[in-house]
Amino acid sequence: MQLLQAVLLFLAAGASAVWIGRSRRHYGEADQPALFSAMLGFILAAASGACAAASLIGLDLEEAQQWLERATLLLGLPLIALAALTLARRWTWSRPNWGRVVLGLCVFFELARQLGWSEPYALGLMLTSALLIIYAGALQWPASLPAAAGVVAGMLLLASAPLPAGILMDNPLSELRPLLLAIASPFIAALLGRLPGSAGGDQPAAA
Repeated sequence: MQLLQAVLLFLAAGASAVWIGRSRRHYGEADQPALFSAMLGFILAAASGACAAASLIGLDLEEAQQWLERATLLLGLPLIALAALTLARRWTWSRPNWGRVVLGLCVFFELARQLGWSEPYALGLMLTSALLIIYAGALQWPASLPAAAGVVAGMLLLASAPLPAGILMDNPLSELRPLLLAIASPFIAALLGRLPGSAGGDQPAAA
């Protein structure tokens, strides 16, 4: 089951990265940094799935797998969520600003690790990312497809949220996190491909 989840995550996130890459040509230059950041998030998720699958078939990639899993949760998903927010709100963030976002996420991750707050930080970041994606989809109403895609993707991310060890109960779906991320990926990609961006008009989906 774990191998199947890893393979599905690799395929779904990889296909979503390709979808976003193809969708970029329908957006203006001002939106390219946001779309590239989202594509980077999907690439991290796909790499995490590929590394997990390789580890499960006997390759010694456990450390790389753990690093990529953390990078996906603490960097990739927040980047995807912020890209959805900026495109939905028609905000324009420059490449240097996106670089600062990446740097800030890395700094806060290290700060949380040093203070022993890694688990609450990961939970907060996952919840925030999920809610931002739901919000980005809700802004597209009455367009039903992006709105529904945002809600479904956000709920899947909420279901996969890692609960801190101190909480009395564990997340019963934590073992299915790769599968939930795999299912959420195409919904997020569908949402991103239909957000208006800074131009303010509806963007056609990639053919």
